[in-house]
Amino acid sequence: MTSRLNPYLNFNGNARQAIEFYASVFGREAAFSTFADFGAKDSPDADRIMHGQLETEAGYTIMAADVTSDMEYHPVAGCSISLSGDDAGALRGYWEKLSASGTTTMPMQKQAWGDEFGMCVDGYGVPWLINISQPQA
Repeated sequence: MTSRLNPYLNFNGNARQAIEFYASVFGREAAFSTFADFGAKDSPDADRIMHGQLETEAGYTIMAADVTSDMEYHPVAGCSISLSGDDAGALRGYWEKLSASGTTTMPMQKQAWGDEFGMCVDGYGVPWLINISQPQA
């Protein structure tokens, strides 16, 4: 199997909702395992997500989990998820759904390097960078 680099996002009790939202943005259904599924049925974290995974129609993989109640939660900071390519229709669609759920930090617009680019933080606190390049001739 070839190595892959995938974002693994942590949430504080809303990993299921976040991954279901990403499934609505990118397509396909997500798979989930709770802490109860792995033997912690009597835990206060039984219904929290131990592992969630979305394999999107475009071939992206997004993984996520909830922190346990005895762990300190730290929101995403110091990094962003970047999407780029020349499929303007798909990328604009992702942009519209992600940015509509949260806050636009840089509107999608033509940039000095010739591409369209925008930045947003989705409704789950995850920062996104989207770059739409011109198709190569």
